[in-house]
Amino acid sequence: MDAIVEGFEKALQLIVSGDPEVLGISVRSLLVSGTATLLAAAVSLPLGLAIGVRSFRGKRIVRGVFNALLGIPTVALGVILYLFFSRSGPLGFLHLMYTPLGIALGQAVLITPIAVSFITSAIESVDPEIRHLARTLGAGESEASFAVLRESAGGVALAIVASFNRAVAELGVALMIGGNIRGLTRVLTTAIAIETGRGELALGIALAIILLLLVTAVTIVTSMVGRRR
Repeated sequence: MDAIVEGFEKALQLIVSGDPEVLGISVRSLLVSGTATLLAAAVSLPLGLAIGVRSFRGKRIVRGVFNALLGIPTVALGVILYLFFSRSGPLGFLHLMYTPLGIALGQAVLITPIAVSFITSAIESVDPEIRHLARTLGAGESEASFAVLRESAGGVALAIVASFNRAVAELGVALMIGGNIRGLTRVLTTAIAIETGRGELALGIALAIILLLLVTAVTIVTSMVGRRR
C-alpha cells in the first residue's frame, strides 16, 4: 500500500512539474488520436449519412457488418495491419511501420465502425418528416440529407467523441504498429504498459491520470458545447 501511495505522490510531482517526457507522450497521444479521429470522421460521416437516410437492398447486412466490427480485438487488428504495413506487405512501400502516422491510420481503421454505427443511429433517430419537409420546400436530395444531419448534430458529436476516446485508450494497434519507440511513437497507453511492467510505477500512474483527465475533459467540453447549441 505504501508503494502505491508513494507512486501517486511521485506521479503528481511529475504532472505538476511539467516533466518533459510526460508532456511529450501526452501531446503525441493527443495528436495521433486526434488525427485518427479526423480521418475516421471523414469516412464515417458520408457513410453514416448514406446508410441512415437511404433505403437500399442489403442495408441490414451493411449495418450488421459495422456493428460486428465494433468488437474487433485491437491486438488482432494490430497483427493484420502489421502484415499490411511491414516492409514485405502490400503497403510496405508507404513506410508506415513505427511512425505516428501509421498508428493514426491503424486507430482510424479501428474506430471507423464505431463512428459509422453511432452516426447512423443518430441520423435514424431524427423524425423522417424533417427530410420530407425539406424536399417539399424545394431542397434537393443532398440538401434534405444535410438538414437531417444538422438535426442529429448532437448525436454525431457524441459519436465522434466516443471514437476519439476509443482511439486514445487503445493499446494493441499502437504497440504493434508503433513499437513504443521513445521520443517517436510512444503514446500514453503503450508507455503505461511498458513503464508499469518495468517497475516505474510513478510514471505509469502519472500517465494513467493524464489519460483519464484527457478523456474526461474531451467528453465534458463536447457535452457543454452540445448543451449551448
